[in-house]
Amino acid sequence: MTLSRFSVTGFSARLGVAVVLLLAVIVPTLAVPASTTARAAPTVSAAPAAVVAPAASATVAPSEAGAAVAGAAPGSAPGRAPAAVAGAAERWTWPVDPPHELLHAFEAPPTLFAAGHRGIDLAAQPGSPVRSPADGVVSFAGIIADRPVVSIQHAGDLVSSLEPVTATVGVGERVSAGQAVGVVATGAHCDRRCVHLGARRHGQYISPMLFFGGVPRAILLPLPPAS
Repeated sequence: MTLSRFSVTGFSARLGVAVVLLLAVIVPTLAVPASTTARAAPTVSAAPAAVVAPAASATVAPSEAGAAVAGAAPGSAPGRAPAAVAGAAERWTWPVDPPHELLHAFEAPPTLFAAGHRGIDLAAQPGSPVRSPADGVVSFAGIIADRPVVSIQHAGDLVSSLEPVTATVGVGERVSAGQAVGVVATGAHCDRRCVHLGARRHGQYISPMLFFGGVPRAILLPLPPAS
């Protein structure tokens, strides 16, 4: 009987320990939802910050787009046109007297050394004055092949050439727009009837008409009705 009592007592003690351990596991588990709710609160409060972020980026985007349209790098000062845009918008002074009759338009060659008309021909009489189309420095004044030529270096790596023109200025001389640089001479395809004006930017020939208000666009007219 004594041994049996001890066995029951030991069993009761072990049962009590098991109950305590079980409660120790269950009680923290039951407390988790409350703590989880408390932790979820910061996540909910952070949601407005996520909504505000796109609005801030949308405000910045138009200014960057405007800079890109203007040709300026992002972050450049607003309202400042880049040098490339300012050069393209520059207007030249006609190198010959009115009426500025265009005898032959610019014809870009299909390849670098192919035939073409690398400039424009303006009607002019021999001996009449020829003027610089823009401010610059005389880079050449002399004979090329069979005609006298005057070349002027302008800002933006732009060069104008006039022929046949007998120079009244020298190489290295600074000239201003509209200043006389020579007189109409004879020679080449413009002999006694015109002045050939060429333009090169970065070594490539371009139409000088770009600096006199642009190149007129071709307009397609409707065909007359068939009879």
